[in-house]
Amino acid sequence: MTTAVKRAYHFIIGRNQKERPGRSYARKSMKPESKWHPSKEKKMYTKLKTALIDLSEKNSLMESKVNITAKILTSEEAIGETERKDFPLLQGKEFLIQADFKNALGQAFTDAPGNFKGKLKEILELKLTNNSERALFIATLNAVMRYLGAAEKTIHCKNKEPELCAREIAKTIIDKYSADVKIGIVGFQPAIIDYFSKELPAENIKVTDLDKENINKIKYGVLIWDGRKKTEELFKTCDVILATGSTVVNDGLSQLISLSEKYHKPLYLYGTTVAGTSKVLNLERLCFQAS
Repeated sequence: MTTAVKRAYHFIIGRNQKERPGRSYARKSMKPESKWHPSKEKKMYTKLKTALIDLSEKNSLMESKVNITAKILTSEEAIGETERKDFPLLQGKEFLIQADFKNALGQAFTDAPGNFKGKLKEILELKLTNNSERALFIATLNAVMRYLGAAEKTIHCKNKEPELCAREIAKTIIDKYSADVKIGIVGFQPAIIDYFSKELPAENIKVTDLDKENINKIKYGVLIWDGRKKTEELFKTCDVILATGSTVVNDGLSQLISLSEKYHKPLYLYGTTVAGTSKVLNLERLCFQAS
């Protein structure tokens, strides 16, 4: 055999080693290691960041001398005066941050609020590995897309509007899927749960939440499940899933999308946080009173 053929022969033999009784050393495979694949979560945020980069470069915004200011809104600034007092925002368990990009506003709900002032390219350098960074990025994405006319309804509704929105959301889903629909709600949103409970039997409503003070409690006649343990059960047992848009900040959205595809269940998102994301990822969004 030629030298080249010999090398090829020994390479193939080496990659397919036979078991040898009494081998005195550990068998080592010559096969190349499997290629690393990013998680679905990483893929989703990469897609969102790529979309913002493309928009910024296409419209020459990357190097423009414009500040992105994200500030924490007070409950009055964010939601106004509401009759219902058990919204998480009013309980101090969530905060609404707001990004201002050339007078276009974008918002994001988060449990880890932070302030930022700088250029768009600095936001794009964030690693998005925690809720604080993701909230800043998502609020900015919403503001930039609002500025470019690529997203709408990026500012949270106030005063009586959250009640009107909740009523319209419940009506929209029930009208589309029947008065006997089994609805799964991701995130404790009292007005939405209340309006569904007025139209559907309690056994047709399932709710998950991450707040330990809500889990295993009865709220508006509905038992609140632990979102860390029962999210997949929600998709198994319900016809339609309605999720808070803040899941794009707390790293839960990619799981919801995956389960929606796995169980072939329609997924709807609500709220201003997911305004830009819903456009980029082509997701269904219900938000009737935001501006």
